[in-house]
Amino acid sequence: MKTKFTVSILAAFIAASCAATDVAGTSGSSATTTAPETLSLADGNTSSAVETGELTIKQIMSDQDWVARSPSSAYWLLDGTGVLYQQKRENSVISDWFHLPLDKENAHKVPVDRLHNYAYSDGVYNDGRSLLAYSFEGNVFVRDLESGDVRQLTRDEARQSQLTFLNDGRLSYRQGNDFFVVDPQSGLTAQVASLATRNKPEAVAEPKDFVAREQVELIEFVQKERRDRQERADYRAELTNENPSLAPQSFYLGENKQIVAASLSPAGDKLIVAITDPQSWRDDGDIMPNYVAESGRVEAESVRRRVADAKPVDHQLLLLDLETGEQTPFTYNTLPGWNEDVLAEVKAENYAAQGKDYESEQAPRPITLMQDWGWESGAIRWSATGENAIVMLEAWDNKDRWIASVDFAGKQLVNQHRLHDDAWINYTHNEFGFLPNSDDRIWYQSEEDGYAHLYTQRLGGNQQQLTSGKFVTESPAVDAQTQSIYFTANASHPGVYELYRVNYESGETEQLTDLDGMVESFELSPGGDQVVFSYSSALQPSELYVQSLLSSASAKRLTHTATEQFNSFDWSVPEIVPVPSSNVDEPIYTRVYYPDDYDPNRAEKYPAVVFIHGAGYLQNAHAGWSNYQREFMFHTFLNRQGYVVLDLDYRGSKGYGRDWRTAIYRNMGWPEVEDLVDVVQWAGENTNVDTDRMGTYGGSYGGFLTFMALFNEPGLFKAGAALRPVSDWAHYNTGYTSNILNLPDDDPIAYRRSSPIYFTEGLQDALLINSPMVDDNVFFQDSVRLVQRLIEHEKEDFETAIFPVEPHGFRQPSSWLDEYRRIYELFEENLK
Repeated sequence: MKTKFTVSILAAFIAASCAATDVAGTSGSSATTTAPETLSLADGNTSSAVETGELTIKQIMSDQDWVARSPSSAYWLLDGTGVLYQQKRENSVISDWFHLPLDKENAHKVPVDRLHNYAYSDGVYNDGRSLLAYSFEGNVFVRDLESGDVRQLTRDEARQSQLTFLNDGRLSYRQGNDFFVVDPQSGLTAQVASLATRNKPEAVAEPKDFVAREQVELIEFVQKERRDRQERADYRAELTNENPSLAPQSFYLGENKQIVAASLSPAGDKLIVAITDPQSWRDDGDIMPNYVAESGRVEAESVRRRVADAKPVDHQLLLLDLETGEQTPFTYNTLPGWNEDVLAEVKAENYAAQGKDYESEQAPRPITLMQDWGWESGAIRWSATGENAIVMLEAWDNKDRWIASVDFAGKQLVNQHRLHDDAWINYTHNEFGFLPNSDDRIWYQSEEDGYAHLYTQRLGGNQQQLTSGKFVTESPAVDAQTQSIYFTANASHPGVYELYRVNYESGETEQLTDLDGMVESFELSPGGDQVVFSYSSALQPSELYVQSLLSSASAKRLTHTATEQFNSFDWSVPEIVPVPSSNVDEPIYTRVYYPDDYDPNRAEKYPAVVFIHGAGYLQNAHAGWSNYQREFMFHTFLNRQGYVVLDLDYRGSKGYGRDWRTAIYRNMGWPEVEDLVDVVQWAGENTNVDTDRMGTYGGSYGGFLTFMALFNEPGLFKAGAALRPVSDWAHYNTGYTSNILNLPDDDPIAYRRSSPIYFTEGLQDALLINSPMVDDNVFFQDSVRLVQRLIEHEKEDFETAIFPVEPHGFRQPSSWLDEYRRIYELFEENLK
């Protein structure tokens, strides 16, 4: 392959769907962990349909409606007789809502003019569960659960959020930076708090200088004007404070402040607010040229700043008393480790590399509210009565997470739980809250024993661990009716996710499903006696199932959305193999795809391709529908062309616990490539694969690892395709990168060790670089700078394809087709 610079017009991204077939569920079994073994995904999953057409790359990369339009966002009708779910319209970007009664086979579309009557998936109940409040398109509705009547309380362009029933039966909501309460019966709406990001205005300001002071002293007219203004201001304050028909005075939070979060107590008497100095997600120079804009001109698109330009962020917590108007700031000096120099060793190593000495000193650390990537409820939680509140905080250096309660009397934070990690605190698995009907018992997730597990704790007391073992808990949901926390977990096998519940009083755990695939999301019925969930298997996209929780009932499949055309193909069934690691005790779980006519004793060994998943922290060697559905189908295509395909969960991947996740700390690209070496070696020793004819490909993080493998382990792969690849981590975003590599100014060693651009001279094998030009995630500049390095090293065996209209997630089928034709041609040219 000679160096060339090819332009293609591409598009589309890796869309995750899900799958499942009819299977039975069981209840009553406890969560256990089994020894690593090869997991066959064929039983109960193979298609019985006869293939009706040739499988081509063009078919695989076409609009994915031909595969399935899987249901999503499912939830229950209020009477438990059916479910509602969304489904994408065919050949459209719009999704419709459907109602599926449990006693019917077919669903019907909810008319657009009635959608507001059914948009209660995130609704909140009053104490007696007689009323349900929810929002639709930013407006507030209340449903009377006895009569079924729906009443609309707001209809405007403003957007209402954070609906909560107060203890007195009124409904509160937030609108911008103002909080309101409304009586559901009378409809009377009252503003209870207004947050203003400016200083409190003064009716009569102090003179600013000598001239002003003299003016006030000498001129009687000026003196009178000042007295009149003060008198009017005093009367307005008296009227506001004493007359209950008026809105209260605003809380003035100071000039140049930005509100991060605000939460009203269920008692309606307090607000907890987090503020910070004004933050921007970008600077003026953070732009990206768009060469194919509608205007016909080159347009500059705004993009996020780079981690190299990041500055520390600190959040200030305030307690606002709505009855007295008092503002109380909280300090963080009651949190253990609040002033520790947790990067002392890292900084000392970097200083030493520069011939300098580092002197460690204690100093306040920037601390913020925890920003979990999967949250909807935020980092401030109140007990049901409003008597107590807890907040989840994190250090901006990513090394600590605290759960702290609020001591209202002492006006301070009280640490309840500290989670420290010398690498970084996970940005997921941080769910927490008060247990139902309790003012002093909390529950939370923590990775402190090495895996994401569930705990309870009384405020000021000792924690109780509810789940344990070498597995992770996902999507916990607390149910007061059964006194249980429901969750999914990979307890039986790292790649199999079932539904469980643990009683938070007794600690007894039950496995509720036994499907040998992936339970992806679930929703309990209003009566707590049934569950609807999305389930997928290796060969079928996601479908909806329902199961009774009162007995050992079978799971009933509700939807069948995979198309006849998709089901007509005989897709390759991967095996999940625990490949032994030569570096750590745990195996490298790997999906292995074999050709249908695979012969382990064939004289001519098979060429092979290793797929490297993206995101880094993602699991793909599991028993469910792949996050990369086009790649899954492409692997069947490769099998038919005579290739064996392997797809590994390298170190850093999700689902395998804290140590697997943090193995890449300050060292991205090296443990993962060691895992690639082990997988290649395993394939050579355990399959009929020719390790001299192996290729690799991957996108985003997978593109980064393709670079690291080709540059640092030449000869491991004869060819590699790096798609939308990271080449220099200093140019990536702050939230992801600073977790793993700290900040470039603090830890340049980690960035130089982990960025492919420093290792380009090692390229000896064929390389294809595919880069979208309007990628606001991994900038096109990543590829441009790396290509220049390859040119300066006088490398010949690389090719670059650019895609002028595509973002990080491709959108156009023509782009997908162009990209994967190039990948296939790369392998055909170099591996056969």
